[in-house]
Amino acid sequence: MTATQANATTTNWQECIRDVPDFPKPGIIFKDITPLVADGKAFSAVVDELASHIGPDVDAIVGIESRGFIFGAALAQKLGLGLITVRKPGKLPAAIHAVEYELEYGVDRLEIHRDALSAGHKVVIIDDLLATGGTAAATVKLIGKLGADIDACLFVIELSFLNGKQALGDVKVHSLMQVD
Repeated sequence: MTATQANATTTNWQECIRDVPDFPKPGIIFKDITPLVADGKAFSAVVDELASHIGPDVDAIVGIESRGFIFGAALAQKLGLGLITVRKPGKLPAAIHAVEYELEYGVDRLEIHRDALSAGHKVVIIDDLLATGGTAAATVKLIGKLGADIDACLFVIELSFLNGKQALGDVKVHSLMQVD
């Protein structure tokens, strides 16, 4: 057990999030969740807190690749719901819908199976981090293509200084931790 893991059993789960300077490029401070998910009590506390923001009429959890899968799977299992995965290109084997979205350095694309959801389904979208909102906004568009309704977008961490909520329009957003 690392020092961070040992501390997580007696302190706030937020203390398990490690700042990594200059990753993936100079000037960026990466929020590393790996110590958080490595500590069972801290991870459980986060999943419990996320679950407290999900209403009883939600049909499925939508996890965004890749760290959204970690929290999404745990949350879906806890609530007895299914997990729908939104993937990067070429990862899904059946017919898909796709959305391209802009990054600060180019264009990326997300995909979802065409039969993953349909009209009348109500979902919660989950990811570890909300930054500029591009990935989450693309996921919102994908869910719209399937005709499903979005109850909320949930994030463990929000970099509020990047105004990512604005990219999500009128979708309800809740973040457990905000970094100004």
